[in-house]
Amino acid sequence: MTHGPTRGSGRTARSGTAAPRRGRTGDRAAGFLWFVLPLVALVGAWAAAVAVTGVPKRVFPQVTDVAEALWSMAVSGELVRHLSASLYRVLVGAVIAIVTAIPFGIALGASRILSAFFTPLLRFSVALAGIAWIPVATLWLGYGDGAVIFIVWNAMFFALAYNTMLGVRSIPGELLRSARSLGAGPWRLFWEVLLPGALPSVVSGLRIGLGYGWRGLVAAEIIATSAGLGYALFLAQTSFSTDVIIASMVIIGVLWLLMDRLLLAPLERNTVERWGMTGGGR
Repeated sequence: MTHGPTRGSGRTARSGTAAPRRGRTGDRAAGFLWFVLPLVALVGAWAAAVAVTGVPKRVFPQVTDVAEALWSMAVSGELVRHLSASLYRVLVGAVIAIVTAIPFGIALGASRILSAFFTPLLRFSVALAGIAWIPVATLWLGYGDGAVIFIVWNAMFFALAYNTMLGVRSIPGELLRSARSLGAGPWRLFWEVLLPGALPSVVSGLRIGLGYGWRGLVAAEIIATSAGLGYALFLAQTSFSTDVIIASMVIIGVLWLLMDRLLLAPLERNTVERWGMTGGGR
């Protein structure tokens, strides 16, 4: 009498925990399918359109031509050279932007005087950030990594700082007053209240800013360097190698999709849930 219900309850518990796991696996599979399906449809439409119209390869290449160009770039080592140069620049520029923009945004959100002074400048600079600064960057820093890293930083800084400021402003005033009344000093207030409270907006700003930074990177590499994915685009244009141009565009797009899908989107989702902004955080 005592063993039967115990075994039954054990089976129920096990089945109850297995069901959510199967559900999460199914959700991930469905999400991946919906993520890949539009890309597959685009490639299919591309192949069909080129086959039906018979457009010359020099005008717009077939999918197989682009695949061959990708393979040739990989075998020759050009793909690794351009890819490593671009990833290095975007990584360094992003780190500098994070280190400088987040404290600046928190200071703006915490001080009404600083916010009133700098907010118009931030809004003005967002429209000019990134690509518009390339001529000035090359004059200041010359042609090379320095100019490109500056453009990545510049493209990211204003979006990240502005979102951070909005995140600090969204923190309830009662929470700030309670922390101060309990004796929290400036550094403790920063690390334990302001930064955690603004974190969902910070991560959203990082996601937006990296998109701006990636576009600025490609544009700057076309002008200011002799290596990188943007330079590969420019070099292929001068030799009328449309297949290499499209191949470089595919690499840029796939890299951003992978960064956004595998790094930024989960970071944003987990951060928002961690700080109780969605039902998953409760």
